[in-house]
Amino acid sequence: MKYIQPEVFKESFTCPDCGVLSKHDWTYASFQFGNYANMIQNELRTAKCQHCNKTSVWIMDKMYYPDNGNAPFPNSEMPEKVKNLYLEAASIMNKSPRGAAALLRLSIQLLCKELGESGDSINLDIKSLVEKGLPQIVQQALDVVRVTGNDAVHPGLIDTDDIKIVNKLFDLINVIVEYMIALPNEVSGIYNDLPPNKIDGINNRDKKQS
Repeated sequence: MKYIQPEVFKESFTCPDCGVLSKHDWTYASFQFGNYANMIQNELRTAKCQHCNKTSVWIMDKMYYPDNGNAPFPNSEMPEKVKNLYLEAASIMNKSPRGAAALLRLSIQLLCKELGESGDSINLDIKSLVEKGLPQIVQQALDVVRVTGNDAVHPGLIDTDDIKIVNKLFDLINVIVEYMIALPNEVSGIYNDLPPNKIDGINNRDKKQS
C-alpha cells in the first residue's frame, strides 16, 4: 500500500501508529506561556486515526508523538541492525533532519555489510555490488542516501535541514531492502516450491546454454 506522509490537518494519511492509510479526525487548541513581555502562543493539535483510534500529537505543523517522526514504516525484511538505525533516524527527524540523514547513511553502511561487503567504505561497497550485478536503480538509490548523508556530516550543496529531502531517504532505504532482500527471498521461496523434476529441467536447460 502506498505511504502517504502525515501532514497537519491532512484528512487522510498513513497512521504513524498502525501503518494503515486512513482518515483522521483533527482537534486543536491554543495555549500561551511566558510573561506579558515575552508571551509565546502556540497551537496544540491532535489527529485521531479512524482505524486504530490512536492519537498523534502535534505542535503547529510538527508531530511530537509518536516519536517515529513522519517516516514510513521500515520494510518488514529490513535486517535488525539496519532497522534500529532507521527507527532512531525517524525518531529525531522532526528535531534534526540533518542528524537523521547522517544516521540513514550509517544504516546503508550496515546494509552493505549485511549484503556481504566489508562495510568499511560505502563507496567501495556500492562499486563491488555493481560489479556483482546490482541493478542501476538500486545503485542510484544507494548513492542518493550516501551522498545526502555525507553532506549532513560535511556540509555541501544538499540542504539536509529540509525535512522533505530527508524524508525521501527513508523511502529509498525501503526500496533498497525490497530489491536486495525482500524480492529475492520471495522469488526464491516460490521457485523452491516448484516440483523437483521441473527444477531439474531448468538446471539442465541452463547447463546446455552455458
